[in-house]
Amino acid sequence: MIGEGVLLGIEELRVSYGAVEALKGVSLSVRAGEIAAIVGANGAGKSTLLRTISGLIRPVAGRITFGGTRIDGSVPEAIVDAGICHAPEGRRIFANLTVRENLELGAYRRADRFGADLERVLNLFPRLRERLHQRGGTLSGGEQQMLAIGRALMGQPQLLLLDEPSLGLAPKLVLQIFEIVREINKQGTTVLLVEQNARLALETARSAFVLEVGKLVLSGPAADLAKDDRVKKAYLGE
Repeated sequence: MIGEGVLLGIEELRVSYGAVEALKGVSLSVRAGEIAAIVGANGAGKSTLLRTISGLIRPVAGRITFGGTRIDGSVPEAIVDAGICHAPEGRRIFANLTVRENLELGAYRRADRFGADLERVLNLFPRLRERLHQRGGTLSGGEQQMLAIGRALMGQPQLLLLDEPSLGLAPKLVLQIFEIVREINKQGTTVLLVEQNARLALETARSAFVLEVGKLVLSGPAADLAKDDRVKKAYLGE
């Protein structure tokens, strides 16, 4: 059962790629207003879970509810309309479009004026304001990650899905990105984060989940998981 205050509920979710079962009955919930983190090794099913939530993969069994409404089986654009936006692993920006054009594409489902949200994104990421008319492909890796997150924010999400935001970035930039993620959350957006840097993810999140080979093996307050001997040994190098 999904408890009170839960924004995203996942029950017994199963996803397969042909004969390979990538998610094996995963159940978890994310409360409104929090940052939640998913940690696990490569191949654990973390990105598959985010792609299934955002409608890019159809589950073979299980339920996904958002704000009390069932969304598993919905097409991706309907899930964006419902209030979930996804900044994918690898950024996936449009290299031949300008920064501004990339950001405007993030608002393509909106019928209203989005100037206030564009300004919000540029305030969060001043580097993007400086490069507003540059092509996305000319940006550094860190700037492209900022653009991918900013583009997702242009959809006015209640829930922001972030897949490996620190991947390939210098440590100083990683800390900057995570500080902005905290600010996005403070401004009212719930965040579900997949992150290879388990220590930083657990320091940032309020709740956390550990996936291993498609199964949820641990969950709870992030601070508690950071003290768990199994997590420390497997993911924190202790």
